[in-house]
Amino acid sequence: MTEHPFLRNEMLWGTAAQETLSRSHVIVFGLGGVGSYAAECLARSGIGELTIVDNDIVSLTNRNRQLEALSSTLGQRKTDAVAARLLDINPELVIHPIFGTYNAENRGLFFPAGAAYDYIADAIDLVSCKLDLAETAQRLGIPMIMTLGTGNKLDPTALTVTDISKTYGCPLARVMRKELRARGIDHLPVVFSPEEAVQPLQPEAPPPGRRSVPASNPWVPATAGLLLGSAIVRNLIQKEREAL
Repeated sequence: MTEHPFLRNEMLWGTAAQETLSRSHVIVFGLGGVGSYAAECLARSGIGELTIVDNDIVSLTNRNRQLEALSSTLGQRKTDAVAARLLDINPELVIHPIFGTYNAENRGLFFPAGAAYDYIADAIDLVSCKLDLAETAQRLGIPMIMTLGTGNKLDPTALTVTDISKTYGCPLARVMRKELRARGIDHLPVVFSPEEAVQPLQPEAPPPGRRSVPASNPWVPATAGLLLGSAIVRNLIQKEREAL
């Protein structure tokens, strides 16, 4: 094997699988504590093309858990900061940063006619947006994996990848199960934790539309993001092997 940045990956899953990853295009919605780790996991795995989506800028309180959040990136768009970081990892990566919010009204911005994604990674916070994205993925026939609640939790070992129908103990999972079922979606891979959330202090006022600000830490969202990215890579590799 010729030496290259992804050689240690290739040693695990072979040349054909690595080439499949290099031809794959994944769209990541949300670049917070979960999404930033998922995007970097995908880039370091050798995914050849990434579309990354977020509508926020890097703030001081992001620095405890988001890969793009550094003293040097404060005030930058998260999409720009993540794109620069991923291109520093892999200069050959084809990357499309989209600064914006996914919702039903503007889904065409993210799924224009002819758009060809091999996978969708959902690290969005808002329920309405997650539901519309799941419906869009089903309608377009694009595989998708969704992250559920990681805020106000402490135990990274409680996180797992499973089907939405098998989730329990997570308030967001309960809402998503009910709402997805009402939309005819009974099965969807998710990253979730049944850990009971703690009641955090509230030293800052919540943003408009929210009752509280969730607390977080460096390891629970990161673990969820790595599980999200790894599930996508492993599924793309398995799909390539099944096609042989």
